[in-house]
Amino acid sequence: MVTIPILSLQKPLILHHHHRHTLDTKLYIPKLSLSLNNSPRLPLSQSLQSETLEILEWNSLCNQLSAFASTSMGRSATRNARIPVGQTLQESQKLLNQTAAAMEIMKMIGNTESLNLSKIEDVSGILNSAISGELLTVGELCTVRRMLRTARELRDKLEAAAANLGGDCTDRYSPLLDILENCDFQMELEQKIGFCMDCNLSIILDRASEDLEIVRSERKRNMENLDSLLRRVSGRILQAGGIDNPLITRRRSRLCVGVRASHKHLLSGGVILNVSSSGVTYFMEPKEAVELNNMEVRLSNSEKAEEKAILSLLTSEISKLQSEIKHLSERLLDVELAFARASYAQWMNGVCPTLSSKRCEGLDSSGPYNELSVDIEGIRHPLLLESSRRISLDEEYRVVADGTLLEGVSDFPVPIDIKVECGTRVVVISGPNTGGKTASMKTLGLASLMSKAGMYLPAKNNPRLPWFDLVLADIGDPQSLEQNLSTFSGRISRLCKILEVCSNESLVLIDEIGSGTDPSEGVALSASILQYLSDRVHLAVVTTHYTDLSLLKDKDNRFKNAAMEFSLETLQPTYRILWGSSGDSNALDIAKSIGFDSDIIERAHKWMEKLMPEKQQQRMGLLYQSLEEERNGLESQLHRAKSLHAEIMDVYHEIQDEAEDLDGRGRALMAKETQQVQEELKAAKSQIETVVQEFEKQLNTASTDEYNSLIKKAESAIASIIKAHQPSDSSALSETDGGSYVPKLGEQVHVKGLGDKLATVVEVPGNDETVLVQYGKIKVRVKKSNIRAIRSSKKNVATNSVPYIKRKGRKSQEFQSPPANKGEQVSYGPLVQTSKNSVDLRGMRVEEAARHLDMEISAREPQSLLFIIHGMGTGAVKECALEILRNHPRVAKYEQENPMNYGCTVAYIK
Repeated sequence: MVTIPILSLQKPLILHHHHRHTLDTKLYIPKLSLSLNNSPRLPLSQSLQSETLEILEWNSLCNQLSAFASTSMGRSATRNARIPVGQTLQESQKLLNQTAAAMEIMKMIGNTESLNLSKIEDVSGILNSAISGELLTVGELCTVRRMLRTARELRDKLEAAAANLGGDCTDRYSPLLDILENCDFQMELEQKIGFCMDCNLSIILDRASEDLEIVRSERKRNMENLDSLLRRVSGRILQAGGIDNPLITRRRSRLCVGVRASHKHLLSGGVILNVSSSGVTYFMEPKEAVELNNMEVRLSNSEKAEEKAILSLLTSEISKLQSEIKHLSERLLDVELAFARASYAQWMNGVCPTLSSKRCEGLDSSGPYNELSVDIEGIRHPLLLESSRRISLDEEYRVVADGTLLEGVSDFPVPIDIKVECGTRVVVISGPNTGGKTASMKTLGLASLMSKAGMYLPAKNNPRLPWFDLVLADIGDPQSLEQNLSTFSGRISRLCKILEVCSNESLVLIDEIGSGTDPSEGVALSASILQYLSDRVHLAVVTTHYTDLSLLKDKDNRFKNAAMEFSLETLQPTYRILWGSSGDSNALDIAKSIGFDSDIIERAHKWMEKLMPEKQQQRMGLLYQSLEEERNGLESQLHRAKSLHAEIMDVYHEIQDEAEDLDGRGRALMAKETQQVQEELKAAKSQIETVVQEFEKQLNTASTDEYNSLIKKAESAIASIIKAHQPSDSSALSETDGGSYVPKLGEQVHVKGLGDKLATVVEVPGNDETVLVQYGKIKVRVKKSNIRAIRSSKKNVATNSVPYIKRKGRKSQEFQSPPANKGEQVSYGPLVQTSKNSVDLRGMRVEEAARHLDMEISAREPQSLLFIIHGMGTGAVKECALEILRNHPRVAKYEQENPMNYGCTVAYIK
């Protein structure tokens, strides 16, 4: 094996002074997940946080940020919302400081192009290949080298920029420089790759190892000798007329010369390596060149082996250092994201928020707090800025059509102020629909998340807000299909989960709290929930149309009101928040301005007066009287229901007794008839056996002429026996079963005279309508009407019939009990319909009937009956019911309606 002295190069490799192995992984968080200290609640909080991010459209905001990323790593991280988010107030402040430092550098250098951030390459795939044992290529090794060199140059440029400004500027840049402070830039590895590779030509240099240099030198001399030899031979062939032009080429990895087929004798002892497609030219290796070509092959293989060994050694080095290289790559991503946040802040004229963790409690002696826990002025929803990209948020003038400047600001998106006094725990926002309540809450939620992630806010002056460990939202868009399909129980279930995971550092956002149920219960439940939140969260902001919730501030100073402004002149919302006010729906004013009749408006005002707080006592009296009347009515209905229940139970016991008696009589009759049939069958078999024995006895002594006479005599005797034992209603059976059925030769059929035993048809029916069948050794001619084809096992047992009984004026009808399969002991009881075993599908739509029937079948007890009343009508409900009965796994079988009972099908439940 060739050795590679790559670790003992002539030029010593100097390790950079920043070489450290300490990893700093505090800031980079692959996904936004805000954890709680209580680990069992962690999965639920993560689930709720993920849903909140979707509600607030956090992914859309991160995708907006991706437009300012410089590398594929940065764009991938932002588009997938894998950006660093502070898990503590200190980490979030650190991210904000990094954004501020990036903005300072961008102001100084003008843009980020001189920092070469776009040259930072993603090496995660290369590292994975190295770890898995794959041999890295020259291009991949050069990619790692470029990443290491770019990282080192970026650090040097940032340090130079901070040093040139001097003074306090260094401190301002330190948050950005600290990202790369504990990184190992792997200068030794960079220099090794640069020493061994020419990354411009993507080749391994001779100096990579001593043996490689020797091999390549020897190969070069050998190639010179081989080329010189082939030139002389080719010239000699040209002079002898063996070829028009000298031709030296490579065939089968060996150098050779071209010669006409007619002159191949010029290369005596040469080796033919190939022939042209026309067969005119031979490609031959002169015998003098064989050894030189052999040497070329050996040296070429040695060179490839040496190059592979160098690549393997460098791949091994990268595999060993993959943790440090990956850490450096992640820190470079943090630097890029800091500059991306800075560029994003410049684009939207953002300002740096001030975060606080102080949780004010109680009131001071002078009254309400003057200090604000949330003080954000003129903030706009960041996702709405895309449509107004050309308009600056702090714009003071705009150009009109005639070119003059008018004072004003852009009216979209409308900036809002969010002012929450210190000590406030719950803010109740009221106001008209489409007034901006939901958008305002989403803006506050996004502002909280953006500040945690180190982003500036599209606001004015110096926004101030608390640091929240969790942002939990229950906001539904009334225009979305999902919200239209949501239920009150679903909303309450989500609120229950929010109450379970929230803490005294959480922000809770609830849209239209208590909606979707009775207003009185909704107000009561909402007030209780808000009181619970006021004791357990940092801040809760809710929207509502319930006026009573706005009165909570009169009883608890931790509650504050806010209202969405509405212009009575234009009858349009202004989308601005009036803090400390209670909003009105303004429904009467809007109705009056539209032109409603004055009497309607006047009566509405009277109703409003009844609902005012001073009329509460009167309302309570009326409500109490109404509840008393409702209770009396319910008690009367209860007595009537008890009476009906007793009457129904009497009828049920009577029917049950009758059914049991009928069932017993049916079993006795069946046993008697079975015994009679068996006796008759035994007698018939005995008589037939006697005829057969007599026939066989006479057959031994009979001549040929007497043979036919004996057969006819035996057939006549057997026919007489069959006729004697044939049931009295055989004619009726013949009429019903004979029909147009024509048996085929060799077919097995049932013969009624033989107790429905199987016999084989040996002669098809003739003009006399008789069929010759064979039963055992005997052939018998019987009437076609006395044979039946083999059918399914479904039989109607008349002796199992029991009355179908209905009460309360309904006509009595009859069904037959289902036959039990042979060997099974399944008893479904009497076919008696009651209200408990019936389902009425009449009047329902097909989809509703299908759901209702499926639920009824699933709820039935095993081995029970279900009467499906589907009626006649168009037949759609009936067909739907039959389709379900055919395919349902719990339905053993079913019987459709008969002439005595139209519109009802009986199902037998397994």
